[in-house]
Amino acid sequence: MAKLYIVATPIGNLEDITFRAIETLKSVDLIVCEDTRVTKVLLDHYEIHKPLFVINAQNESKKIPELIEKIESGINCAFVSDAGTPSISDPGTRVVNAAVKNGIEVIGIPGPSAVTLALSISGLPTDAFVFEGFLPQKKGRQKKLQQLAEEERTIVLYESTYRIEKLLEEIKQYMPNRQLVIARELTKKFEETWRGTAEEILKDFEKKIIKGEFVVIIAPKEFKM
Repeated sequence: MAKLYIVATPIGNLEDITFRAIETLKSVDLIVCEDTRVTKVLLDHYEIHKPLFVINAQNESKKIPELIEKIESGINCAFVSDAGTPSISDPGTRVVNAAVKNGIEVIGIPGPSAVTLALSISGLPTDAFVFEGFLPQKKGRQKKLQQLAEEERTIVLYESTYRIEKLLEEIKQYMPNRQLVIARELTKKFEETWRGTAEEILKDFEKKIIKGEFVVIIAPKEFKM
């Protein structure tokens, strides 16, 4: 039977891809992606010409069974997300689950991840951490923040341009003295990192227009610089 390859791709800088990932993308019959426009930039850069099959949060219930049929018919497939390691806050988890349930071999091709990159430059404890991805936007958000305020491990969150200041205000309320490291647009042209409490970082945010994708790392409850 054909295989499903879960391939990590760059989170920004197109040079951050492994030789193995490139060879895998060149060797498979079909590349499964979230957005053809995003993935095509990477494929064109490395002169990889393969048919694309789109699976994203909007169509996965319909498209995943189609993908499983393709693999069962002998088509080797690689799954990539828009950036980074698939299955981390994207539809990849459901794709892998469906493959496993149908006896399809799943092979991981490791590479970039915003979570591990941000942790590696944070200077905060990394022997134990909890990754929460994007917090709930409405229902359950305050309860989750209350729980995280008692967390004894390092906390890693994702946040968007439109909600980063709201998140910092909430951290200021629930975890006022915690040390934070916030990384924006990792590996990209306008990469930037902030360190300090939520209150300190918010003051810096007031001086500039802040855009991009953010990784927010919150120090453990008892951590002191």
